[in-house]
Amino acid sequence: MTESLREEEKLFVLDTNVLMHDPSALFRFQEHDIFIPMIVLEELDHSKKGLSEVARNARQASRFLDELIRHADSQSIQQGIPLPHLDYAARIDERCRGRLFFQVERLTSRLPESLPGDMPDNSILGTTLALSRERPEIQTVLVSKDINLRIKASVLGLRAEDYFNDQVLDDIDLLYSGTSELPGDFWDTHGGKMESWQDCGRTFYRVAGPLVREWHPNQCVYLADDSQFEAIVRSTQTGTAILELARDFRTPQHAAWGIQARNREQNFAFNILLDPDIDFVTLLGTAGTGKTLLTLAAGLTMTLDQKLYKEIVMTRETVPLGEEIGFLPGTEEEKMTPWMGALLDNLELLGTRENGGVWERGATSQLLLNRVKVRSLNFMRGRTFLNRYLILDEAQNLTSKQMKTLVTRAGPGTKIVCLGNIGQIDTPYLTGTSSGLTYVVDRFKDWPHSAHITLKRGERSRLADFATEAL
Repeated sequence: MTESLREEEKLFVLDTNVLMHDPSALFRFQEHDIFIPMIVLEELDHSKKGLSEVARNARQASRFLDELIRHADSQSIQQGIPLPHLDYAARIDERCRGRLFFQVERLTSRLPESLPGDMPDNSILGTTLALSRERPEIQTVLVSKDINLRIKASVLGLRAEDYFNDQVLDDIDLLYSGTSELPGDFWDTHGGKMESWQDCGRTFYRVAGPLVREWHPNQCVYLADDSQFEAIVRSTQTGTAILELARDFRTPQHAAWGIQARNREQNFAFNILLDPDIDFVTLLGTAGTGKTLLTLAAGLTMTLDQKLYKEIVMTRETVPLGEEIGFLPGTEEEKMTPWMGALLDNLELLGTRENGGVWERGATSQLLLNRVKVRSLNFMRGRTFLNRYLILDEAQNLTSKQMKTLVTRAGPGTKIVCLGNIGQIDTPYLTGTSSGLTYVVDRFKDWPHSAHITLKRGERSRLADFATEAL
């Protein structure tokens, strides 16, 4: 094995969790070589059973490895299998020119006897340490999503890195916010050849200037002065942009299902949620910013009042905050009830918009519950939702692959709204920069039928606002 390693800049040793997180990681190391320890193959085999995302990824990683090794003989395995071997792998990254090495002989290096941890981690550490000592001219790097394994590798003098290829952004602060404050001299620099007109009761402006090139479709722009100018970018082309004056949902006569916007971001959120031409909406915000309430109010208005959708479907990833509560009896909706506390809390508030007595309010609440369906994310594969208002709560806990699986379920006439808080990710190995919610916000920002808003102000209570800031 040591005689056949090519003179390359780096040799990456992959931990099992990298392949279970992203099976296509095999093709994402450009011109560098990859080494798969034998213990990794054993852990993939142990994790392949089941219907979870981890099990599916383990099976897919095994399929990739099988395709790569299927036509290889013992000599080519010794010398390294060229990457990419699969045609579709070449489309992932055409720069991939490295080789894939498997552990074909025992590679051991003495580890400290007091080194804590389980045997698989220690086996990977020993293999990496042996590779780095046998070929010091090649930089050996251990790639793992396990923080503790990376710490132990650093203690042993090994270079260890996280798997960064699935990250959408280098810094979460660079994430598209969906809103932009206009400079005070905006009309002086962009209003020289301005055109304005009205269509179906809506006011439009055509402007031109240097800021136009930075705008995205359905981005919300505003002036912070006393003019209270708020508009939505409807299109950008050839150095000009069309702005539509935003509707004001802060007044009772323009409330959505009895709910009024309390700040600028909430008003923008109502504008994009109630727009039937926008098929995909993402709302980010901390606890108490009104994501679920605004989304449900807009959904009920468009479903029951405007008759644009047949029903509201709400789902979320079932990641517990504390200990598991075991198996739950009942139907799919009954099993999802513990996870849908936010839905029920907001429906209770929305059901009290009627000014009648107890019977009228009870009838309204029952009507709302009948038109809002709760579905489990585990059974979304293969389904198609027609004319539905689909709400995905806690979307920050989904991977980019899971998000793609859900969004592609949308049929004609369906609107999808994704809600989440990047600061509250409970899924292992996911971060703010690799979350599926971050992924769709970045990928959809230039599509004319999508919109995004980051809600900044909490409107739950003064206690919740203070806790968010102080704790």
